[in-house]
Amino acid sequence: MKNWLLLLLFLLSVLTSFTDDDFPVKGWKESANPFASPAAEIGGELTVYSGPYPRSLNYLLDTSVLSANVFGNLFDTLLGMNPLTFEFEPGIAVRWSISEDKKTITVHLDPKATWSDGQPITAADVVWTWNAILDPKNLTGPHKVDLERFEPPEQLDDRSIRFTAKEAHWKNLLTVAGLNVLPEHAMATQDFNKINFEFPVVSGPYRLAELKEGFFSRLERRKDWWQRDFLRNKGIGNFSSLRFMYFQERDNAFDAFKKGTVDFFPVYTAHQWVKQTSGDRFDRNWIVKQKVQNYNPIGFQGFAINMRRPPFADVRVRKALALLLNREKMNSALMYNQYFLHRSYFEDLYSPEHPCPNPVVPFDKTAARELLKEAGWTANPETGLLEKDGKPFRFTFLTRDSSSDRFLVIYKEDLKDVGIELDIAQKDWSAWMKDMDEYNFDMTWAAWGGSVWRDPESQWSGREADRPAGQNITGFKNARVDELIAQQRTEFDLEKRNEICREIDSILVQEFPYILLWNINYTRLLYWNKFAMPATVLGKYGDESAAYSLWWFDEDSAADLDEAVSENRSLPRHPETVIFDDVFRR
Repeated sequence: MKNWLLLLLFLLSVLTSFTDDDFPVKGWKESANPFASPAAEIGGELTVYSGPYPRSLNYLLDTSVLSANVFGNLFDTLLGMNPLTFEFEPGIAVRWSISEDKKTITVHLDPKATWSDGQPITAADVVWTWNAILDPKNLTGPHKVDLERFEPPEQLDDRSIRFTAKEAHWKNLLTVAGLNVLPEHAMATQDFNKINFEFPVVSGPYRLAELKEGFFSRLERRKDWWQRDFLRNKGIGNFSSLRFMYFQERDNAFDAFKKGTVDFFPVYTAHQWVKQTSGDRFDRNWIVKQKVQNYNPIGFQGFAINMRRPPFADVRVRKALALLLNREKMNSALMYNQYFLHRSYFEDLYSPEHPCPNPVVPFDKTAARELLKEAGWTANPETGLLEKDGKPFRFTFLTRDSSSDRFLVIYKEDLKDVGIELDIAQKDWSAWMKDMDEYNFDMTWAAWGGSVWRDPESQWSGREADRPAGQNITGFKNARVDELIAQQRTEFDLEKRNEICREIDSILVQEFPYILLWNINYTRLLYWNKFAMPATVLGKYGDESAAYSLWWFDEDSAADLDEAVSENRSLPRHPETVIFDDVFRR
């Protein structure tokens, strides 16, 4: 309850501050990042496992976690945000104002803001970026949702832009603030959909220095970053180089990590965390195994069902498929009971004061058979397969990683037992993403991160169900959900918005667009013992990517590690668990 109240107070303070006219407010003073260490040193390289080779590093075209991390280091946003209080702070814009009706936002760019080639960042760059995202030809689907709420931005002069929203949406300022501005002079003559791996002109703390297709990309710290000497940036972005290593298979990445080719390995599977972290490297603390529990929002993961295709348009079929997934067995046999089972799409919405009313979907073949029979599926006595209108019940599960196979083997057997045939098709990340953009799948495994700023529109609005490259990958459409989404747009009271999202959640769990899976409420990290970091490790709301900005290479620790390996001796143990509230003191 304490944690939830603190978050509520922070967010309410941001939203109620909209009644002021000019920002930053009178008396505001720049302050240091509360999680950055004044002892941080500049230098060294952090090599990170970053999943399969991406189809793009342009976050506007590929909304993966990796592209978000890279893009955010290359291109600054109009405004920044205090990582503790969530109050907006200057970014590219040094001043901004909001009209009384909360529909008009005017920003004034910092005269010091420059591109890496020395040219100034101008209002024309901002307007061009905005228009490029909204261009129907560009595959920027998820990003169009927020920008479409505005009229075309108006350039007032070289460094001033006015944004006028069509309605007083609670997210208007957040939308403007979070815009990664792009250089018109470097991009306007290119096909935006092909700007994937080359960014010669940037504005952020790093530049893309090297890329080897299929293997790695390397970012290099910019000494000439225009915000480098600002107080709020002291102690962050400390590595001279960030190397993102790509592996199609997670097990191959883990082998590379244990050999020292990779420094930092976030763990997403219980099997690796429980069964593969023993031996001298771990026992002697050459590799640190650490669990970090903070306020990082919890997302959800599940088997996404393409409701655009028969027979998945029938909710009885979708529910039956959920009843045939033995999550309890998988959690016990394959994941050592490390996870809680999802029963919500918004796990963070619930607390002892707001207990979750959603039932846990059980494994129940009898109930599944009854639903399928009710939906018109009957067994062919010769093949044993369920049939309807002469067509057998057969579908394909699209995967991008063989690590899912051991779960799908269990699912396939239980489906077969009731007369459903499951085929498994594996593609690489780029091919999988292309199918997602075109909604060319029956069922797939999808995981979504959580957000402090909970907005259901891009993922659950019926208007987004048919937009290519969108986030409503299941094709979910529901008239009541659309009404609730429209209602929450103009609701500035956080608790009332949460109530709306809880009603949306209750509808989603009854409609089964996903077969919900499981999750954890902490972050699992493995890293070689040659880095230093703040006591909080990842900050208050940060996930594993916070390490890229808050950690630093420690020459003494690196030397101690080399010596310990050479002499086959142990290093001092790091805390196995870090709990934010136990270590952070203002």
